[in-house]
Amino acid sequence: MTRILLTISIGLSQLNEWIGRGVAWLTLALVLVTFGVVVARYGFDLGSIAVQESITYLHALIFMLGAAYTLRHDAHVRVDIFYRRMSPRGQQWVDLAGTLLLLFPVCLFILWSSWADVMESWRIQEGSQEAGGLPWFFVLKTAVLIMPILLMVQGASIALNALLVITGRIPATAGETAPEHREL
Repeated sequence: MTRILLTISIGLSQLNEWIGRGVAWLTLALVLVTFGVVVARYGFDLGSIAVQESITYLHALIFMLGAAYTLRHDAHVRVDIFYRRMSPRGQQWVDLAGTLLLLFPVCLFILWSSWADVMESWRIQEGSQEAGGLPWFFVLKTAVLIMPILLMVQGASIALNALLVITGRIPATAGETAPEHREL
C-alpha cells in the first residue's frame, strides 16, 4: 500500500512538474512579445491592442498555471521562523495541517466563488472590452478554475507524502519535500 500511495504522490507531483516546465516557455514568450511591443512602439510608432493584451494574458497564465509548480518546489513565500527548526517529521505535520486546513479550503473557495463567473463568460464567449482586443477572454478566465485544481493536486501529493512520513512508512529526510526523491 505504501508503494501505491507513494506512486500516486509522485504522479500527482509530476503532473505539475510538466505543466510548470511548459508554463516556463510562456515566460520566454512574454519577454519576446514585450520586447516586440516596445520596439514597434518606439522604433516604428506602431501599436496593437491585441498584442498588448496578449502580454496581460501571458502574465496571468504564468502566475495562475505556475502556482502549483511553485508549491511543488517549495518556492512559495513561507514564514518559517519555527518550521526550519523543526524535525523533518514535524515539518511534515505542518505541511499536512497547512494543506488540509489552509490550502484546500482556499482552493475550494476560489472554485466555488469563481465558477458562475467563468461559466457566464463561456456562455457569452466574453472577449476584450477594447476595440481590436483579443476575443478569448473567456478562455483566460478558465485559468481561474484551473489554478486551484492544480494547487489541490499538488496539495494531495504533499498530504500523501506527509502522511507516509508521519506514519513511519517512509523515512523523514531533512529539506526534502518532493516525494519523487524517495525510494520506492
